[in-house]
Amino acid sequence: MGLTSCILKFAAPVPKITRYEKYLFIGPHPDDIEIGAGATVAKLVSLGKKVTFLVCLDGRFGLDFVAEGITPDELAAMRKEESIEAAKALGVDDVRFLNLSDGGLYKYEDLWDGMARVIGEVKPDIIFAPDHFVSSECHIDHKNVGRAASEIAFFAPFNEIMKEHGAESANVDAVAFYMTAKPNRFVKTSGFLDKQFNAIQLHRSQFPNEGEPFKSIKTYIKLRALDYGMRSLKGKAEGFRVLGRTHMHCLPEAGK
Repeated sequence: MGLTSCILKFAAPVPKITRYEKYLFIGPHPDDIEIGAGATVAKLVSLGKKVTFLVCLDGRFGLDFVAEGITPDELAAMRKEESIEAAKALGVDDVRFLNLSDGGLYKYEDLWDGMARVIGEVKPDIIFAPDHFVSSECHIDHKNVGRAASEIAFFAPFNEIMKEHGAESANVDAVAFYMTAKPNRFVKTSGFLDKQFNAIQLHRSQFPNEGEPFKSIKTYIKLRALDYGMRSLKGKAEGFRVLGRTHMHCLPEAGK
């Protein structure tokens, strides 16, 4: 770590995730929040925090629907119900949807404006979204949702800018990226993994009958929890790349 990075670490410390009261978790598709941060959600709810989910895209292309005998519209409706049920399993009863098509078949401006309106309504202290800076990420929906969330996190307190997008301002203090390669904050999740697995499995269209897809993602999450737990000395944990307002602009060292 260079001298400048050391100075930044002490002059502008990364916010602690559990310090806030209102949380907005943004998922590109149904099931992404549960996979990326489900145990953290369950823990925050147990601490009495207010947690809201926003699912941006409808997941209509999440199956080979021709082979399954399901139309895209039917699958989208099914996945919305699965999202509501899975969120309840984590203790979250405020679940919102933008109802845009997945597969990049939407205008980025519509995604941005819809997300901004929800942020203005919920007024979260911190926003969670997938890390769009991950070099291996190839899914345009994850890239777009992460990018839009980071941009809005910065502009959210600016009343006139948000008004241009049909949204109210919100005093967002930080953004936290899940599914990240560079975590800088960890949340101890021991005791909450079973709730995460239960929530994931409630996305039955994606993880039917405890088959191989569910077994694979369960194994991955268990190993990830142990890895992050060892890195942070927290036993089992989820990791996030967190940026406070000081880190969001003109501080390249914050990205290291």
